Amino acid sequence: MATLKLGYVGCGFMAQGVHIPNFATIPGAELVALAETRPLLGQKIQRRWGFRKLYASHLEMADDREVEAVGVSAAASEQSRIASDLLRAGKHVFMEKPMALSVAEAEEMLQSSQSGGGRLMVAYMKRYDAGNEIAKRHIDEMRREAGRLLYARNHGFCGNWTAGFAEIIEQTDEPRPDPGPGRYPDWLPEDQRGPYYQYLQQYAHNVNLLRWFLDAGDQATVTSVDLDADGYTGIVTFDMNGVRAIIESASTSHHGWDEHTQLYFQDGWVRVSSPPLLLKNASVSVEVYRAGNRQEVLNPIAVPYSWSYHREAQHFVEDVLNGQPFRSSGEDTLTDIHLFEDIYRMHLAAMGAR
Repeated sequence: MATLKLGYVGCGFMAQGVHIPNFATIPGAELVALAETRPLLGQKIQRRWGFRKLYASHLEMADDREVEAVGVSAAASEQSRIASDLLRAGKHVFMEKPMALSVAEAEEMLQSSQSGGGRLMVAYMKRYDAGNEIAKRHIDEMRREAGRLLYARNHGFCGNWTAGFAEIIEQTDEPRPDPGPGRYPDWLPEDQRGPYYQYLQQYAHNVNLLRWFLDAGDQATVTSVDLDADGYTGIVTFDMNGVRAIIESASTSHHGWDEHTQLYFQDGWVRVSSPPLLLKNASVSVEVYRAGNRQEVLNPIAVPYSWSYHREAQHFVEDVLNGQPFRSSGEDTLTDIHLFEDIYRMHLAAMGAR
C-alpha cells in the first residue's frame, strides 16, 4: 500500500482533538512532521502522536522534501497565508474552513496551488458525512422522479456543538502567537470585521452543503439579505442552480444542536438533521418522503457508524494517493467566499438605508 507522508501545522483544539487523531488512524497516512510556534506544546504533541520531526515554523516544513501533504489548523487570519506557502512549495494541503477571509486572498491561494503544483482541500466535513451522502443519492433520484425541485432551506440555530467532547487537550503556559489582523475585503469597514467573520465562520458549512446538494457549483448568487444589526441573525436567499435556497441563521443556548436541511419537490422531500458537530460516530439522520402515488416515508440509516471528520481526513489521504479530485476543493470553495462577500455588501447597504 502506498503511504502519504503527512505533516501538520498547529496544535490547537481542533488539531489535537480531531484532525491529528483522525489522520493517525488512517491506513496509508504516516505522521512525519509537526510545526508549532510554541516549543513546549509542540514537544508534547510530538511525543503523544509520534511525529518524527518538530519544526518551529511551517516554512521549515515547506522545505522538507519528505513531507508530501500537510494539514493546517490555525487562526483564520493566518491559515490562508500558511496554506499558500505550503501550496507554493508543492505540498497538498488540507485546511480548516473558511478557506480565506476575502476573495482576493482565496484567489492568491489558488495561484499558489497552480504555481507550486500542490492541491487544496477545504475541510467541509458535511460533504463527507455518510448520512449526507445517502441524502444526496436520494436527492439526485428525486430530481428525476419527483417532479420539480421547488425550494431548499437550511435552518442553523446552533447550540452546543461539542456534545461533552472529552478528548485530552494538552496545554502549556506559553503565550499564543499573535495571528495578526487578517486580510479582510478592502471595502469592509473595520468595525464590521468581527460580525462578518462570525457569520462566515459559522455558515460557510451551510452554504457549501446546499451548493453540493443542488449541484450548483459556481451557479449560485445571493438574491436577498435580511439580517439583524448583529450581522448574524436572519434570512439570506440564494439562487442555486435555478433553485431558491434559504439560510436561516441565529444563535441559541440549545443543549443539543439545532440544524436541519430540507429540499422540497413537487412529490416529496428529503430532510437531514445534524447531530452536534463533535459527537463521534453519529451521522446526520435522513428522512425521505415520497408523495404522489407512492406515499411513503423512508429513514435510511448510514452503517457502519462513522464520523464525518474522520471520513473527510480519509478522503484527503485517498484522493492524494490516487490522484482523484477533492470533493471540497479550493477551486469549488472560492464560490463560497464570493457569496459571503456579496451577503455582507448587501447587508451593509440595507443597514445604511434603514
